[in-house]
Amino acid sequence: MLPFLLLASRAEDAAAEDEYAAYLRYGGLEERELRRVRLEAAPLPALDLSRFSGVIVGGSPFTSSDPPGQKSPVQHRVERELSALLDQLVDRDFPFLGACYGVGTLGRHQGAVIDRTYGEPLGAVEIELTEAGLQDPLLQGMPRTFTALTGHKEAVSSLPTRAVLLARAATCPVHMFRIKTNLYATQFHPELDVEGLVTRIDIYRHAGYFPPESAEELMENARKFTVTEPMTVLKNFVSRYAR
Repeated sequence: MLPFLLLASRAEDAAAEDEYAAYLRYGGLEERELRRVRLEAAPLPALDLSRFSGVIVGGSPFTSSDPPGQKSPVQHRVERELSALLDQLVDRDFPFLGACYGVGTLGRHQGAVIDRTYGEPLGAVEIELTEAGLQDPLLQGMPRTFTALTGHKEAVSSLPTRAVLLARAATCPVHMFRIKTNLYATQFHPELDVEGLVTRIDIYRHAGYFPPESAEELMENARKFTVTEPMTVLKNFVSRYAR
């Protein structure tokens, strides 16, 4: 099997390793089947897409809708590199799954309005599939409503007409969409389970997502939920596009 490519940008090693392990576990992949590039550490190397089954973009501390003057040089570089790559991916309708930060990258690339209107705190959210979502191959085997884990400062407040809305929530109207046939983005995390969320709360307690003093309460609340359905998206993506 040709490997999938995971483009990551978490600077904290513990968060980066936990994310990579989650994609391996829930994608049913071996390490040789998921090549990882940490974009925050070095420029994106030249890629031959014919050597990959698909591209996955993981979560990120970057917020694409921030004013340019507030972005670091590393964030500007990562955004340029992802935009150039998306030029190729969209042109070829190449299999792509962007999780959380994927909404900011693919959505922004395609002309969606990305802002802080529908940010959601770290925690569990009830997601509802649209009629198009119920028919989409990446969502096959999933119930109409399910619980997913999320936590983001920005979200899509308006999709371009060429995008197909696949999932939504009462607190965030765009939780998953598709461009063309094979390019997807989710606002919820398809790789994240409850213990993974607890890990991220601990790591990011001083990152501005929530008051640092509330970290213990957030971790306690997270452990009250059972989250198993979102991983089906990742499993379906791997099984559909592995070649």
